[in-house]
Amino acid sequence: MKRKMLAMLLTGMMAVSLLAGCGSTAQETASETAPEEASEEEAAAEETETQEEPAGEAEEAAAEGAGKSAYGDVTAKENYNLYVIVKSMSSDFWRAAADGAEDEAQALGVTVTVIGPSSNTDIADQVQMLNNAVNSKPDGIGIAASDKEAVMDSLQAAKDMGIPVICFNSGVPNAPEGSVYATASTNNYNAGGIAAENMYAALKDTIASADAPVRIGVVNQDVTSESVIDRGLGFIDKMMELVKADGKSAAVTGSDKYVTDAAESGDESTADVIIEVKVPAQATSELCAIEAGVLLNEQDLIGIMGTNQETAEGIITADDLLGKIGTDPAAGEIIACGFDSGATIIGAIEGGRMYGAVTQSPRYQGQITVDLLTMIANGEEVQDEETPAFWYNKENMNDPEIAPNLIK
Repeated sequence: MKRKMLAMLLTGMMAVSLLAGCGSTAQETASETAPEEASEEEAAAEETETQEEPAGEAEEAAAEGAGKSAYGDVTAKENYNLYVIVKSMSSDFWRAAADGAEDEAQALGVTVTVIGPSSNTDIADQVQMLNNAVNSKPDGIGIAASDKEAVMDSLQAAKDMGIPVICFNSGVPNAPEGSVYATASTNNYNAGGIAAENMYAALKDTIASADAPVRIGVVNQDVTSESVIDRGLGFIDKMMELVKADGKSAAVTGSDKYVTDAAESGDESTADVIIEVKVPAQATSELCAIEAGVLLNEQDLIGIMGTNQETAEGIITADDLLGKIGTDPAAGEIIACGFDSGATIIGAIEGGRMYGAVTQSPRYQGQITVDLLTMIANGEEVQDEETPAFWYNKENMNDPEIAPNLIK
């Protein structure tokens, strides 16, 4: 079987990129079902790899149903040719998803080509990759769309050519009818709510005793990706709900997208809690750090949230010189929470700087995408699948349900 990884690096890409996304409540999940990993015996069976296998070997493995799939008992009837397109090849999260897709393809005896732009905001590059994949007429395509509107024409072209598409991580709600067979993703709205619940547990007393308005900052990567939008809105709406339930008022300010789309935006002039949303011009570590720094320099800031790996890292980077974030609001420390993982985020949580974060299951998202595409190629029916997400902090990050989903 062939395993191919293509990474597109743009000229002008920054030479150095950072790695990597409140103790509180018991572990919560956005989904009750944890992913099943392929057994060690199966991994060992696939350990020896070559770029070119003898003719017919991949087909023979597929016919025998090599390996047990992550999704269950999926087997490939033949060696299908698949594409998986991630949002960025420079992110730990997306590299883990890519690895999951490649490993699952090897286990099933199919061929997968994993591609992606160098940054989440390189939307035109991702669309061109999707168009190229469609033109190659594969047996199926999986895509985590960075911009749900930008891929519409490409999805229509795939449908017209009879190429099935699976969306993963980020859906395309208004995709041409029949073009997307299923979506495999975290319930991002609920996951954002989990982060809000844990942050609020840490800040509840501070908010209750405040004699002047206080501020909670949110750094959202963009206003185009369904997953990031839903996380941000899930966090905002749940925080508004919790604040109001305790007799306080809240208002959303900042990015017009999030102010407009929030369940309610409130009145800033009378609000006890101001939720301010910042969106960088591009999803780079530097620009995320700049937006985080603006929030961290607000004198009334008591909490700050980053809704993915890059923005969470940006918060940590911005604080390197400021030294304001921590886990003790009574001591005046700002409670920082994040999303996803990576060495930088995990190190900040272990070191007591970041309060906690929500992790998805990036590897499993890659695996299940290949499983669903294989099932479609077999002629089987598929349906939307919710992939797990977990709140983790210093106390529970080594729990068996959580540790395998943390990228270090």
